[in-house]
Amino acid sequence: MGVKNLWDILESCKKTVPLHNLQNKRVCVDLSCWMVQLQNVSKSHACLKEKVHLRGLFHRLRALIALNCTVVFVSDGSIPAIKLSTYRRRLNNGKEVAQNETNLHKVTSLRRNMGSEFSCMIKEAKVLGMALGISCLNGIEEAEAQCALLNSESLCDGCFSSDSDIFLFGARTVYRDICLGDGGYVVCYEMADIERKLGFGRDSLIALSLLLGSDYYPGVHGLGPESACQIVKSIGDKFILKKFAYEGLGWVKKSKGAENNIGRDDTIVEVINAYLKPKCHSADSDVVLRALAQYPFERIKLQQICAEFFEWPSERTDGYILPGIAERDLRRFANLRLTSSELGLNLPLHEIPVKCPLSEIIKSRRAQGRECYEVSWKDMDGLETSIVPADLIESACPEKISEFEERKALRKKQNVQKRRPKKKAETTASLAELDLTLQNLLLDNNLEDETDNNVSESDSSGRILGEITAMAESDLNTENLILSRDNRENNEWIQNISNITSNETVPSIDKNVVIDLLSPTPIKQSHNSSKFHRSSDQNIEVINLSDSENEVSPEHKEKAKELRLFLASIRNEIH
Repeated sequence: MGVKNLWDILESCKKTVPLHNLQNKRVCVDLSCWMVQLQNVSKSHACLKEKVHLRGLFHRLRALIALNCTVVFVSDGSIPAIKLSTYRRRLNNGKEVAQNETNLHKVTSLRRNMGSEFSCMIKEAKVLGMALGISCLNGIEEAEAQCALLNSESLCDGCFSSDSDIFLFGARTVYRDICLGDGGYVVCYEMADIERKLGFGRDSLIALSLLLGSDYYPGVHGLGPESACQIVKSIGDKFILKKFAYEGLGWVKKSKGAENNIGRDDTIVEVINAYLKPKCHSADSDVVLRALAQYPFERIKLQQICAEFFEWPSERTDGYILPGIAERDLRRFANLRLTSSELGLNLPLHEIPVKCPLSEIIKSRRAQGRECYEVSWKDMDGLETSIVPADLIESACPEKISEFEERKALRKKQNVQKRRPKKKAETTASLAELDLTLQNLLLDNNLEDETDNNVSESDSSGRILGEITAMAESDLNTENLILSRDNRENNEWIQNISNITSNETVPSIDKNVVIDLLSPTPIKQSHNSSKFHRSSDQNIEVINLSDSENEVSPEHKEKAKELRLFLASIRNEIH
């Protein structure tokens, strides 16, 4: 519980900070508080049987591990004697304490029932933590008091606890809650903000506990938080505890049924000492030093524990934890480079004695609103790729980003070259080149075989070529370069032209004319032909002359071969 209404009093000092603000920090966790929080989320018997609280603990820990946030569990020890009456009321069972309430001052402390259901939950949490490389410090009495001592001695950067009396034990930075959704955040309170905004130091907060009530003292009945704050501020942090110790609370204004005998109470001094001098392991003790040591991650042991607790296969456990372990190792590498840089030692990536755990960047990603990269890892058994924040790679190995950008630019350039679309101008130029080549080949043949042909016959050849070119152009879609279905017969006609091995002088074309482009002296016989309607009053028949190819001269064959090759190249460009 802590101090009654204290969280409400401190509301103006509450801050919600992103979870990644805990990166590279060490935090102490009041393990009992975390387990109570997680248990409250799943109080049903089914949830307890499935150990939903432990799953929640596992996901909290893996999120902090990925940030290279070192976690130290702190568990409760014995119950302080001054807290026994409160403990009895909570259990509602007088058998827990053998001594009468009048003899509580003779009792030092009470050992907790280690066989209770809650104690078993704490044990399981410790086992899970050890497999993840998280140590546990068993407190002498109050876990929050031990956390506060480590924080006040700068052995940790903050404490996770929902007990507000942790400030009374001397904590400077307290994280009341943690949330993993929406990128993750923690609810944080800083003692510096409490002193600056509210004017309450540690002594003032102890005085508020005496007035409002806490685990150690019932408080003044009928006194609200506003009145208590006014009383404490009127006296001041420097003198408030001295006044309470010497004068008791008899001077407090009686209101709303306040008791008349509150002026003389020897317990007040005991309460003050319990907060100022709690029973804890000293900062330089071997127990604390062992708890602050770095412990390895035990993959096989974790797989066994998750299989036992959650019935997870090894692949699922690896999928949850290995990306976080890899990211933690990369953050440690980034810290090493930063420290080296501060010392003036700026070594290239390949010359650093400790090898970078990251192999290469695969592609850019965006996760939870942050710029990230999908990366592959070196020597990470069970993990091939994962997603890592871009700023982390920038600090750890910016050379990898440069390599990735170079590869990306090269691939983009290659793709542009492969997929560059044909332009309309290029298509038109190809058609013009086809027309010119056809004319040159036909003219060359005409000059070789019929040098004495009249002008009218040459004009006929030119007219035929014009017809050929016009029909070829009509069959091409210059926008997408795809042959239309309706003009496939025209395309086959162009293909037949490519098989022509000779071209002779063609007489003037009438409305219906048969063009023999092969035989110098055409033989009058029936042939297979295809008709193409160019206009309403004229048909052009093209004879399939493939049966007579053996009758042409070598020169004609060479010219026909060149024509077919050229047409094939144009067709490939079009497709």
